[in-house]
Amino acid sequence: MLETGTPQHDKPDWAAIVIVILSVTAFAVAQGLTFPLISLTLEAREIGGSLIGLNAAAYAAGAVLCVLTIHRLTTRFRGNHLVVAALFGSALSLLAFATITWLPVWFVARFTVGFCASLISILSGAWLNIATPDCLRGRISGLYGAGMCAGFAAGPLAIPIFGTANGSGFAWASGYVALISLACAVFNANTRTVPEAAPSGGLTAFIIAAPILVLMELVFGFADIAAISGMAVYFVRVGHSEAFAAYAITVLSLPTAFAQPVVGWLLDKFSRAGVTIGCGLSGALAFLIIPFLQSQTALLLIFALIGIATFALNTCALTILGERFKGGMLIAGTASFSLSYSVGSAMGSTGTGFLLDRISTSAVPASVGLGLLAFTVLAVFRRRDLESFVKVTNQ
Repeated sequence: MLETGTPQHDKPDWAAIVIVILSVTAFAVAQGLTFPLISLTLEAREIGGSLIGLNAAAYAAGAVLCVLTIHRLTTRFRGNHLVVAALFGSALSLLAFATITWLPVWFVARFTVGFCASLISILSGAWLNIATPDCLRGRISGLYGAGMCAGFAAGPLAIPIFGTANGSGFAWASGYVALISLACAVFNANTRTVPEAAPSGGLTAFIIAAPILVLMELVFGFADIAAISGMAVYFVRVGHSEAFAAYAITVLSLPTAFAQPVVGWLLDKFSRAGVTIGCGLSGALAFLIIPFLQSQTALLLIFALIGIATFALNTCALTILGERFKGGMLIAGTASFSLSYSVGSAMGSTGTGFLLDRISTSAVPASVGLGLLAFTVLAVFRRRDLESFVKVTNQ
């Protein structure tokens, strides 16, 4: 019999946990590959920059539509079936990129990938918390974060292997995601839990009930995209090579994947609010110190710390969400996380571009560091909100 609540304290639903980690890793691999590969492929076909940008916007539109329709979807279909369906949908969309060159189809496929990826992200985060007892919540959330980071880092590695000319990179990703969807369908037979339906109006209710968690995810999105996009340009403009800038992005991702289980262990052993504040402060100081560093080794070490600390905010938010909320409000929470991350990432990409062009190069790390510091100060004053939410259930 499937359960929609949290399992007993000592009985994690390992089949569900495996599905969640496999699915989010597959989503991350697909997203990490398609974002650069689609741009490079369209550029090679001499498609204008505005159309390339609009194609990326189609992904965002699909993700937003998923957030807005999550109540209807989870009311009509079981959450565990939706995860498998979203994986299959992603695989078919990736196959379309590999086999069809007509640009309108690429817009439809990009929109579908965005919708399916957002659905996987929302449902997997909620299901993870339903399937995991609180004594293991931080560590399992850390493994979840590690899978996501590893997927984002591994996806782009397919580009130099398969190239951009014949669609083989998309075909490889499609086959991989399809295999993961089949594996998840098999594991579904052994799960004891299933995500509940999101309550009507749950998104607004969650934002009102837990604004600090929503802000945490927005700050994570802002810092994450600023580090990936804005800081790469920053390094080149202050005199480092393009190769160093690219290597810095790799250093940002890989240590982050290995560190998230450690962050999860800290969340299980110490104050979760304290770990959140420590991660925010570490990320802020790391960004603020960058303009004063000249050594490339020191810069890479600090950049690794930035990746670990900023992504840890996501791990903290997911862990606290599962501790404080139950039932359908978990879906509402992860949906609000998806939306706030999208807003934060848009702020990070546009904001750093504005600072680079209109203010100064050093304003990029300084502004992100100050933003993280402001969040950390707020978290200190709102510490009780991180530790003492009133538990909200889906009645």
